[in-house]
Amino acid sequence: MLSFRYRIAAAAALLASTATQAEWRQAKGRHFVVYADATEDQIRESATRLEQLDALMRLISATPKELDEGANVVTVYTVRNEDAIRKLMGRGGQNVAGFYLPRVSGSVAYTPAATSADDFSPQLVLFHEYGHHFLLGNYAAPYPAWFSEGYAEYMATTKFDATDVRFGVPAQHRVYGLAYAMPVKRLFDGRDTIRGPQEMDAMYGRGWLLTHMIVSDPAMAGRFNAYLDKLSAGVPSVEAATQAFGKLSDFNRTVDAYLSRNKFVVKQMARSRLPIAPIAIRTLTAGEAAMIGFRMRSDRGVDEKQAKALLAQAAPVAAAHPNDAVAQGWLAEIAYDAKQDDLAEAAADRAIAADPKSAQALLYKARVHLRRAIVAKAEPDAAAWKEARSWIVRANKVDTNDADALMLYYESFAMAGAPPTRSAILGLKRATQLVPQDGSLRWRAARQFLLDGDVAEAKMLLRPLAFDPHAAPDNPAAKLVALLDGGAKGPDAIATLEAQAKAPN
Repeated sequence: MLSFRYRIAAAAALLASTATQAEWRQAKGRHFVVYADATEDQIRESATRLEQLDALMRLISATPKELDEGANVVTVYTVRNEDAIRKLMGRGGQNVAGFYLPRVSGSVAYTPAATSADDFSPQLVLFHEYGHHFLLGNYAAPYPAWFSEGYAEYMATTKFDATDVRFGVPAQHRVYGLAYAMPVKRLFDGRDTIRGPQEMDAMYGRGWLLTHMIVSDPAMAGRFNAYLDKLSAGVPSVEAATQAFGKLSDFNRTVDAYLSRNKFVVKQMARSRLPIAPIAIRTLTAGEAAMIGFRMRSDRGVDEKQAKALLAQAAPVAAAHPNDAVAQGWLAEIAYDAKQDDLAEAAADRAIAADPKSAQALLYKARVHLRRAIVAKAEPDAAAWKEARSWIVRANKVDTNDADALMLYYESFAMAGAPPTRSAILGLKRATQLVPQDGSLRWRAARQFLLDGDVAEAKMLLRPLAFDPHAAPDNPAAKLVALLDGGAKGPDAIATLEAQAKAPN
């Protein structure tokens, strides 16, 4: 999440639509699917920058090419302005400019076509959030909050022009945060020591400063890696930092000196060094264009009451496009969220008839049947459960790297009150590899590892959650890691944590 003084934001995209020559289009690359009411040239350039940002991060971090192309795609929706973003965000969104949601069903970002602050552009916010997505999607280290945000800030200021790209550009929007001299020990202490918006802004600014030092100086990078190794081994953060960087009061003076010299290395390279796969651009079908507004609200996440209101508006629109597989798949999800299972299944059936490979429709048909089996209190070995899972299996055959299908298959056994099969457990663990930035998925997999007796693997999954800068103060992942570090066995640690959660305050 990106905080700008008293303003909280989490994602935005570089897309600017015009009143003329613009209509709803989709740009599909290797790492993104972008929806925007924009001209073809605008959406192509936007998607190209997004893909080249990913290529840049892989190049400067020596990150290997993904083995599973298309398995961790971000869908970016562009709306007219910040007011529309705030409506989509809902509660707590008074000052939100855009937001990003990491999810096993498909990570999404919402962005305005323009922002009201000149130094807080849509591109800057999007690049910040993709920094989070890239970091969490490729590395399992327990990054402290200052680096998680600092790395994202470092990438956020990347500048593209017609032929070149510049990175390491000073974070001018962090002037106020940089001016607040927060000691590095406070940063290494963790998020719990951060108090109020001023200190939060300082954490972002100082995080950018420290990250700039690490990226620019190989020796500093080596110390940081040593710090991460110690952190992963269970050494407390301040102690690990002292071992890696030396006396923190001395290191604090080094950081202050780096800031006071006011000269930061800005690196530059030709955009031609960042080749990308072709980007496919198409105009949305009539059904998709008619439903895109409903889809954005649905994909944001709705409760049953919101879903019912949305369904009342969307159903008549979708009815005009019965043979549009995408529009009917979107309708199936809305109806399912509204707990209108007959309508959801009918929409899913229409989508499957139009496109037998519609994974969304196949999975929502499965969800409808799973919910019916729960309501019917079917026995774990009843045919109803097998029939419901058959739709998940069909979705998996469409795309074996569909993490949502893998997780749903695993969850279906808990729904039935039955132990998961070996294949279901392997599928869950595979889903975690495919979409590691989904915290709930990590939690499920960590719990399963603990039940299997693999404490080391569970702690690897839990540590990033324990250091999550946006987690609640009573972060259960941090509590569970502490229990495990204290010597508790896997099942015992789970039981203790669950008992604590049920205990009255």
